[in-house]
Amino acid sequence: MTLLRVENLQLSINSTQVLRNINCTLESGKILGIVGESGSGKSMTAYSIMRLLPRGSVASGSITLDGSELGALTEAQMCGIRGNDIGMIFQEPMTALNPVQTIGDQVAETVRIHRRVSRVQARNIAAETLERVELPNSEFPLTRYPHELSGGQRQRVVIAMAIALQPRLLIADEPTTALDVTTQARILSLLKRLVCEDNMALILISHDLAVVAQTTDSMVIMRHGDVVDSGPAKNVFNELKHPYTRQLFEASGHVPIRSSLASRQEILLQVQGVSRDYQTARKTFFSKPGVFRALDRVSFDLYRGEKLGLVGESGCGKSTLTRAILGLDACQEGSITLAGESIKAGQLMPRPVLRKMQVVFQDPYGSFNPRHKVGRLVSEPFYILDHPPRGKARRSAVAEVLESVGLQADDADKYIHEFSGGQRQRIAIARALITKPQLIILDEAVSALDVSIRATILDLLAELSADHDLAYLFISHDLTVVRAVTDRVLIMKDGGILEHGDTESVFAKPRHRYTQELIAAAPSLSCL
Repeated sequence: MTLLRVENLQLSINSTQVLRNINCTLESGKILGIVGESGSGKSMTAYSIMRLLPRGSVASGSITLDGSELGALTEAQMCGIRGNDIGMIFQEPMTALNPVQTIGDQVAETVRIHRRVSRVQARNIAAETLERVELPNSEFPLTRYPHELSGGQRQRVVIAMAIALQPRLLIADEPTTALDVTTQARILSLLKRLVCEDNMALILISHDLAVVAQTTDSMVIMRHGDVVDSGPAKNVFNELKHPYTRQLFEASGHVPIRSSLASRQEILLQVQGVSRDYQTARKTFFSKPGVFRALDRVSFDLYRGEKLGLVGESGCGKSTLTRAILGLDACQEGSITLAGESIKAGQLMPRPVLRKMQVVFQDPYGSFNPRHKVGRLVSEPFYILDHPPRGKARRSAVAEVLESVGLQADDADKYIHEFSGGQRQRIAIARALITKPQLIILDEAVSALDVSIRATILDLLAELSADHDLAYLFISHDLTVVRAVTDRVLIMKDGGILEHGDTESVFAKPRHRYTQELIAAAPSLSCL
């Protein structure tokens, strides 16, 4: 039986056409995937179903839920539908959760809005729902706050809020984009289990084709507000009828052309026995603070011109190691040597060493000051130079580095909000290049990008490495990308390096059980 039917949905916002003739159906107990790049209309389709459109929106067409026309309902009636009959999971759990409310109160709030129950009854339902999403009260009491949970655990709380009243339709908007592969696999498995247990329909929105292909029963592919391809998930990718579908498929498995492997004769970065401890809260007023070891005698070498991957789950120590290498956090044991300059435990990086490395972060928009123009943003690293260029020389250096990443010199006079996601990442790379470093640390630099934009950025990084003899430390939870771009890979868990070696050797014949689990959990289009 068809639960959701969307017919000839059209949407314009401030006279700009956003959606054109969207048609799709979904049955109870089935999963529909919506795939497309940023701006394709995926989220706006979901918001149209939820009737959560911005001001200036004009929608037409028909959206029916179990035969009831949603467009004919008043806002008060839709408030009764949202959360009760239609639940929604948002991409970033930390922004979807209230940081000053406990997780129990937030799940219970959904129950009390739609049902006349007491606080105690609502909290009992909240506890039962959190148990269903594998957050048992014995380990995760209702009194915990969102900041006390990991990313995957916070996403489970958001799922609990969405399913607390067992809705007939659940919409998940990029629910696993920021999660590591094993956490992602567990969240997707959880969603599939909930669909089966409650005979619920699920709309899964994602730009990750492998996730959608392995999770959904049917799918639609969107581009510029149109549905360009649709059908059973496996048929869509096996037949590749539409050119855009073929383009997405090829971009998902794109392998950039890399220069020959590093000679492994000259070590650029050497990490030896690095450990980092953090104090934990006291259990009682008179007890001593505990100690948590985030890094445990980590050692590895990175050669000049080499692309080295660093892979591991959230909490394994990747970020702590990155902060230590960048000189943002001193380690308690060991030493870090960059281009012959050694920094011992307890010391911070001196400026001459800082000049030789830069970093590109995951979220380019969040790493820039939106009030400054691109020219100033890109030239910020000049502060570490003893004699930074000024005036005309400074403008010339900015123009040169912008052009080297495929942008225009006059882009220096624009603001960061005037650029797309891929262009912002190019600007972030330009900022990293402007001091001519020998090492660039890429911290999840392409994880939030669409597959086609990701492919162009990976090509750019390969080209820059060849032109400037750059070494990369490539930190990512996307194993497909790591396999495509790196020469060697380090597998990290619980603050230590479990396995390392040539990337192809590690992926083809992983020795450690944890590495085998990581590779097995990674979604892939090759199995279709």
